[in-house]
This record gives sequence, C-alpha cells and structure tokens, in this order.
Amino acid sequence: MSVRAAPAADLPGTAADPVCGMAVDPAGAAHSHEHRGQTWYFCGPGCRDRFAAHPERFLAPAGADGPASGHGPGPAEGPAAARAAETWFSCPMDPEVRQRGPGTCPKCGMALDAEPGAFPPAVEHTCPMHPEVVRDGPGSCPSCGMALEPRTAAPDAANPELDDMTRRFRRAALVGSPVFVLAMSEMLLGERVSAVVGRTASNWVQLACATPVVWWAGWPFFARAWASVVNRSPNMFTLIALGVGAAWFYSVAATLAPGLFPAGFRMADGVEPYFDTSVVIVVLVLLGQVLELRARGRTGAALRALAGLAPAAARRVSGGPDAESREEDVPLGSVEAGDLLRVRPGERVPVDGVVVEGASAVDESMITGEPLPVEKRPGARVVGATLNGNGTLLMRAERVGAETLLARIVTMVGEAQRSRAPIQRLADRVASVFVPAVVAVAALAFAAWSVWGPEPRLALALVSSVAVLVIACPCALGLATPMAVMVGTGRGAGAGVLIRNAEALETLERVDTLVVDKTGTLTEGRPAVAAVVPAAGVDEADLLRTAAALERGSEHPLAEAVVRAAADRGLAAPPAAGFRAEIGRGVRGTVEGQEVTLGTPALLAEGGVDAAPLADRAEALRREGQTVVFVAVGNRLAGLLGVADPVKATTPEAVRQLRAAGLNLVMATGDDPVTAEAVAARLGIGEVIAGVLPADKRRIVAERQAAGRVVAMAGDGINDAPALAEAAVGIAMGTGTDVAMESAGVTLVRGDLRAIAQARRLSRATMRNIRQNLFLAFVYNTVGVPVAAGLLYPVFGLLVSPIWASAAMTLSSLSVIANALRLRRVDL
Repeated sequence: MSVRAAPAADLPGTAADPVCGMAVDPAGAAHSHEHRGQTWYFCGPGCRDRFAAHPERFLAPAGADGPASGHGPGPAEGPAAARAAETWFSCPMDPEVRQRGPGTCPKCGMALDAEPGAFPPAVEHTCPMHPEVVRDGPGSCPSCGMALEPRTAAPDAANPELDDMTRRFRRAALVGSPVFVLAMSEMLLGERVSAVVGRTASNWVQLACATPVVWWAGWPFFARAWASVVNRSPNMFTLIALGVGAAWFYSVAATLAPGLFPAGFRMADGVEPYFDTSVVIVVLVLLGQVLELRARGRTGAALRALAGLAPAAARRVSGGPDAESREEDVPLGSVEAGDLLRVRPGERVPVDGVVVEGASAVDESMITGEPLPVEKRPGARVVGATLNGNGTLLMRAERVGAETLLARIVTMVGEAQRSRAPIQRLADRVASVFVPAVVAVAALAFAAWSVWGPEPRLALALVSSVAVLVIACPCALGLATPMAVMVGTGRGAGAGVLIRNAEALETLERVDTLVVDKTGTLTEGRPAVAAVVPAAGVDEADLLRTAAALERGSEHPLAEAVVRAAADRGLAAPPAAGFRAEIGRGVRGTVEGQEVTLGTPALLAEGGVDAAPLADRAEALRREGQTVVFVAVGNRLAGLLGVADPVKATTPEAVRQLRAAGLNLVMATGDDPVTAEAVAARLGIGEVIAGVLPADKRRIVAERQAAGRVVAMAGDGINDAPALAEAAVGIAMGTGTDVAMESAGVTLVRGDLRAIAQARRLSRATMRNIRQNLFLAFVYNTVGVPVAAGLLYPVFGLLVSPIWASAAMTLSSLSVIANALRLRRVDL
C-alpha cells in the first residue's frame, strides 16, 4: 500500500488532499480512503466523502503526480475540453457560485468543481451490422456507413447522429424548395414557365439553391462514400454519392456550358438540368436517415427501459441498525458491498443484497415478468431496481455496480443484440457483391438508353442510371437480421428470458431434445426434512437433535436441511467433536461422548450396525422421492431421516408445455435412482439417468448430439456447467450459480422451466421475422433494380424517376425495421 504525494503539498512530509489541495500529514491524518491500492489523505470528512463518491473526477485529469489543482478536475483536451466548456462548475465552499466551464471562485479563490455527472466516461459505439467496429464515440461505420450506436444502454441517452441528420434535413428542405417548385412548375406548365422565367435564369437559381443542399446537407453521404472506397467496402452511400454527384455535375455543366452538349441532350429551349433530382434525393435520404434512426432507437427501448430502472441514489445507514445510526442519501455509485441501506415504501431497491430488518412485498416483475409481489423478510434476497411495497426494509448490499443482476442483464442483452446469427451469413455473401453488381447494371442501363432510347436519349440514359444507383439499397438487406435480433432479445429480457447471443436464439428453434438436471431445476433446490423415523426405543426429538449436532459441521445441502429442521422445532443441538466426512457416503463424529454415524447403509455396516430393520421404510420413502439418511448411535441403529427437495409448483405445467411442443425430455441427476425415478414418474418424464457425475452429464449430451439430435441442457449448478457448454443451447436457471449462467446461452431469470417454452416461442417468432425481412429485401431489389433500369419502358412506357427511386429506397429500410418492431408485441 502506498501514499500518493501531490506536488500541491508545500510542506515536507505531507501529502495534498486530492479534493481541496490542502497539505495533510499522513501520520496524523484522521480521514483517509483507499482507492486502487493507494491511500489518500484528507483534511476533513467532507473531502473524503466527495472523493469516495467519485474518485475519478479528482484523479483522472491529473496525470501521474496528483491532482491538477485544488478541487478542479484539471485541464482537459479534445472532446473532454468541449464537454467541460458546456458543464456547470460550482464552488465547494459556496455552492451558490456557479458558472459554465472551469475557473476559480471570485469569493474564496478556490478552483471550481465540476458538478456530479459532468464528466461521464466515454461510451463505446458500435455498428449494428458490423459489431466488430468499435469506437469511443459516435460516428459512422467504415464498412457500411451506418450511424454507430452506443454499446451500453443508457436511459434518455442523446443521439447526436439523429440531431445532426434532423438539422440537415430541415435546412435542406427549406433551401431546396425553390428548386423543387421550379422543376414541378416546368413539368406542369411546360413552356409557359420558360417564357416567363427563362431556361438560363431558372438554371442559375437552381444551381444557387442546389449547391448548399448537395454539398452541405448531403456531405455526410459523400464522406461515407469516400470512406467506403478507402476501406474497399462499397455500400449504400457509395451508390447515393454516385447518383447525386452525377446529377449535380451534369446540371452544373448544363448551366455553365450548355453549348458543349450534343443534340442527344438538348431540348427545344436548351439543356435541361437535374438539380431537382439531386436535391430531392438528398432530402429524401436525409428524411430516411431521420426515420431510420428513430426506428432503430425504438428497437433498443426495452433495454434502455431496464437500464433506467436503477435509482440514482441510495439511503445509506451508518453505525448499524440502532436508533442512533446516521442516515444519508448517497449516489448509487458510492455504495459498496457490506453497506447497510434503508429502502422506504415506494422506493426501488438500490443494489442486490439481503434483508436485515423489516418486512415488505417487493414487485420483481421488471426482472422476472411475474406480476405478483414477493414477500421479503430478514434473510430474503432482494434485487436492485425492484420496487418496494408498503413496508420499510433495511438491507445489506452484496453486489453493486456492474455486479448487480440488472447490470449483468443489460450487459448480456446488449452483447446478444450485437452478436451475429448464422443466418446473417447469407445476407453477408449477397452484400459483398451487391454494390459492384448495381454499378455494372447502372452502366449497362446508360449504354442501352444511349444506343436505343428515344430523344433526348443521353439525358434519359443519365436518369435511368441514376435511378438504378439510388433505388438499390443494400441497407435493407443488412438490417434484416440485426434489427430482428435486437428487438427479439429485448422482448425476451422483459419477460425474464436472457439470450446471450444470436446463435443461441437461432438454434433454440431447432432443439428437439432437452436434458434437465433435477435439483434446483425441476425441484426447489432447497431440501427439507420430510420424515423422521426413529428406531424402536428411540425418541424422535433425540434422533433429530443428535443428527443436527453432527451435521452442523457439514456444508452439504442435506446437512443444512437437518440443522434447519431441528432449529424449527426448537431443539438445541449439543456440540460435536471429531467430525469427519466420508465423501459420497456420510459423516462421523462424537456427540455427548457417543460415536454417531449418519449416511448410507454401507457406512453403517463398517461400524457393525445393520440398517435392515428400517430398510422397507427407507425404500418406501425413496419411492416418494425422498433421500434417506440412516443414523447410528454407538453400535445401534437409531433411525433414519427422509429429506425431500420439493418439486417446483410450476414444473408440472412446464413439463406438459415442453412435451406438447414436441421436445424429448431426459432427466440427468446425481441423485439415487429410486428417488430420481419417483420424481420423474410424478412429472411424466420417461427417460431418467441417475447417479451421474458432471462428466457423465456432458457425455449424455454429446452422445445424443452425435446421434443427430439438437440438444438443449437445462441446469443450475457448477456440476452442470460442462454439459451446459457442450449442448447446442445451454439453459441456466437464474436462481442458480454464476458459473452455470456464464456457461449457458440462455438464462431464465426466475428459474422457471415454463420460460423455456417462452424462449422457444421467442426464437420461432424472431427467426420467422428474420426470414420475412430477408424476403422483403430480396424482392425489393429483385424488382426495383430492373424497373429502374427501364425494363418496363418498351411495354408500358414506364420509367422510374430518381426521385421516386429515392423514396422507394427509404421505404425499403423502414419496412424492414417496422417489421422487426412487431416483435415487441409477440405473445410469449
């Protein structure tokens, strides 16, 4: 551990308070705080608390030697400086002194302090079509040109790309309106407009208005097109830039030097420009970008809604739960594991933890999807962002920050939304050759119209080739899969079904075999003593008390059930000595001077004790689904205990739903065969494999997959992790271990197997939506490109204007996104 000295400390042997800059003697400092292995010293509790809440605010700008100056966050460069200039700063001594940007207080001279939230950490952005593209801020994808999206969901997050495109669209529509009016007037009134305005004057007016629209409002399209050339990744903006640029340069030449054009371009009053084409294409594409960005924003609404549920502050209790304790509201980021927190009626639980005092009903529907509140009493676990009812709870924080269940859900779903489904490979292969093919079609259209078209044939050749370039939209093809995956995974998160990646979502549709663990998956995973059977001459209470005395030294779940049963009956267990565990067989020890053995008949037989007198009773309990533990005191059989792990109330219905869906169910458990068979018979599961080890579960999955089955594995424990990883789709219970959840592709937050049926319905709905999107994209381009090239002109006299081509291109992307948004309402 080291003390970090600061150059602001003028006295030898002192360190600078990183908040106010005052010199502090480390040897006599009463207030300190450890951060990242270093100890910082403070002049008083106020500075210490401010530092503990947001240490990065005082350390990040300072470099290697300490704080920049006093309270201020120090100098910044680049984007940070721009943010600082727009941030409110205030004086720590006199909060009424506030100003935009850093500076010093005019009253006390201290450096002003950035107000909370002034310097949020940089948010990484990525492309929805190319998740491998990651940047520290907003921008456009170098591969497809699409606007990047934040990787981390944030409530009410600003969208600078949407703001920019909206501003450009509005100004382009205003400045370009004279061009549109003149073009429409000539189209409707013909020569009468030319007689009043004149071709030359009209062309110059259109040039003056179209130029800022094309080269200012449309500049992002040209920049992205150039990036596509540099990165050798032609995309939608490559085609738009070619089409708009060709129309604008042609029109400029028609305005400045009409005499240079051959007869094929001339009309009665001169050369007609196509400024209206370039202007309307830019305006419509900008409108399409605005609508698309808004629609894409709605696809992540479910995830942002979850992220926004976390409260901004928590009420921390210092000094313990007694009446003299001090309570204060602190930022959520300053809560640490072990803190005591007060949750008042109607407030949201700040972090994950356990109830210490009080009772209430907590609405956990935002996590589990279940509408009924859950009773919480001392010892019960609570989840951050869930809504407290009418009672007051005192809780101890256990998981904070990125470790809370809500944060992990947001992270997991965000990663799933950026993952690529295998079906996306088809679209990728088509897109890789699409743009070069479209350019070739446009060139062929120009050549065909130039040779065989009617007069003015060269002008019509230009119009048809520009229409081909503009109408071809690879964006719709690229968005078909990621938009559906994004909405589908968000819909699943709202229902308590977390999809880790798009591959799991796609594979789940094809699963035909489900291997399930018993304990914690089909059952509650919390064993309880269901039967106490004493031998002749033994008191039932003495039997349970003696067993609990020995089991207190064991960490086995069955031992916990025995100890809990004795406590529930008010039996005080005496101390035990010489405890030793016999792995897989039971335990031994000394209780009140007598040797006590708990375990299997084989373990008792080693001590000369015959369990036969209770064998029939033990077999009957096993057939009821109970695990039997024999008890011997000295060399005499004392009795047996039947421990049952109750089947979850929702399991029978879940099994019926899964069987009705055509799944073949297999139970794989390490429990006794008789007990496992009893549980399986009660639930109607036909295939049972009992007494298996973790490696055996993995082998069971692998064997069925080798036989051509698509296998999903559902489990909750560390022992299930190898099988979860081996299966085509691993399904973890959210009530189980972290290792299981990390190994699985799907997590059921509330640990209810009925959610597997929901997950399959979600998978089928999402894959159906993806196929619909791909069909729309393929049909659009299959029909649109030939029509724009003039295929229907010889028969119907139909030639698509570039303006209508631009509108069709916008609608193609919006149709795909609108179809994906339907998944938000899918019935699970």
